[in-house]
Amino acid sequence: MDDKAKDARTEPKAAVDARPTLKTIAFMTGLGITTVSRALKDAPDIGMETKERVRLVARQIGYHPNRAGVRLRTGKTNVISLILSLEEEIMGLTSPMVVGISEVLATTQYHLIVTPYRAKGNPLDPVHYVLDTGAADGVIISRTEPNDPRVALMLERNFPFATHGRTEMNLVHPYHDFDNERFAYEAVRRLVEKGRRRIMLLQPPPYLTFHLHMRSGFEKGIRDFGASAVPFGQVNLDSTLVQIREAAEDVLASPDLVDGIVSGSGSGAVALIAALEACGRKLGDGIDMVSKEPHIFLQWLRPEVMTMREDIRLAGRELAKAVIGRIEGRPAADLQSLSYPLPGAGDEQQQREVLALSAIR
Repeated sequence: MDDKAKDARTEPKAAVDARPTLKTIAFMTGLGITTVSRALKDAPDIGMETKERVRLVARQIGYHPNRAGVRLRTGKTNVISLILSLEEEIMGLTSPMVVGISEVLATTQYHLIVTPYRAKGNPLDPVHYVLDTGAADGVIISRTEPNDPRVALMLERNFPFATHGRTEMNLVHPYHDFDNERFAYEAVRRLVEKGRRRIMLLQPPPYLTFHLHMRSGFEKGIRDFGASAVPFGQVNLDSTLVQIREAAEDVLASPDLVDGIVSGSGSGAVALIAALEACGRKLGDGIDMVSKEPHIFLQWLRPEVMTMREDIRLAGRELAKAVIGRIEGRPAADLQSLSYPLPGAGDEQQQREVLALSAIR
């Protein structure tokens, strides 16, 4: 065998041997392997200074635990699975949620995997996959339904999970949600304060729980503030922007029919603005809009739109804390949170989300 063949055969082994291990960190820090291992696991009997020194070295040398070995020793994967629909990617929700979750997981032994699916498919399939293969220690799901079979399944299996959104099942489970009821109620209030009385709502699809919440807040606002609701059920937030625009043009072509709009999403608001302008109408001139948005782009580009931020990055952080708490055995009732922007506040204040169980009275 010539020298080149020998080099080719031995190179993969050299690369494997070069992989950083606990022994590498122990050598570089002057600590024992057991101490290093316990520091990386955030053991309470290891001092914070030692933990920080070990983590710093681990990051610098690119150390990652061997998941196969961890699973053999502990039965755990150290993985959290985020199951997201492709529709959420279209609405721009995926990236900030992943960032928020990652911010929390960065200080733990857990890693994130994203499992996508289409809403038109069977939402139970990705959950069954995780449960049946043991691919993760915990799951985060979204687009919750009032009677969500995924929640029932994971509770039945006693599997740690958290939901982005609530259910109506009288089953206690961890969740983080945005107060869509309060959003819609405050949106109607703001429009009425602008003198608007004939208001339409671009709402969530009717099979999702937050449709119930947003619709409830909208209808309560209509009653409390003496406005009237203009029917707009031809489309919803799952419709394409083209479909939303076309449906809105049919309604907005009559200038006396609608003078206020509530949009349940920033992307939906863009389609509604396009419809308004196609009909020769202008925001602030006989018609106004309030929109929820996950970013501040709409506020920058269209300051005439009154916006309320739903901080998806915050949601990611809260969901990560909830699912880890459940893995650690904390009661599900202690792992529930609801956020909403401060009514009538500027954007800087709106980003200071209030985490509390709240209700519109």
